[in-house]
Amino acid sequence: MLKIGLTGSIGMGKSTAGKLFAEAGIPLNDSDAVVHDLYAGEAAPLVDAAFPGTLKDGAVDRHELGRQLALDPGGFKRLEAIVHPLVRKRETEFLRQQRRAGAGMVVLDIPLLFETNAWERVDVVVVVSAGPQIQRERVLAREGMTEEKFEMILSRQTPDAEKRRRADYLIDSSRSISETKEQVLEIIADLKTRIAKGDFRNA
Repeated sequence: MLKIGLTGSIGMGKSTAGKLFAEAGIPLNDSDAVVHDLYAGEAAPLVDAAFPGTLKDGAVDRHELGRQLALDPGGFKRLEAIVHPLVRKRETEFLRQQRRAGAGMVVLDIPLLFETNAWERVDVVVVVSAGPQIQRERVLAREGMTEEKFEMILSRQTPDAEKRRRADYLIDSSRSISETKEQVLEIIADLKTRIAKGDFRNA
């Protein structure tokens, strides 16, 4: 089973590309969605213990968590120590289920693919990218986003140029959704051809 690692910096359109892979019939494990689920369940009391006051109505208040992290960026390591093992556990279960179902390939949407060395456990890396001005406009249009928060997030992410350099496939999301979809379908077709040729014998 071929494992596609999908990544991209904030505002680059990674989530949209992931949905397009799923619509094309490729099973998708969305790390962001998994984290949202964990924040409303298993991880909520653990996060609140590490960041008091972040629990609201039984779930992690992401705005309050973000506020605390902005004041203490060192808290990211504490948060990652809680969340990353739980996310990895869900990913392992997803892969087990898809193998049982006989899937030929799957997509692992991993925002910090390079930062956490997750690229080592996938067969190919797909990077979603757009120009810096488009990225900035998309991110700053989000509710609650500020220039300071945007810069803090960027500082923790591998630079886009480095991601592009290390990509096996690149998706340019600066154009229309239909054009992004065309790129996704082209990547899937190419990977199916390569699988048929035996390019991924260990996948």
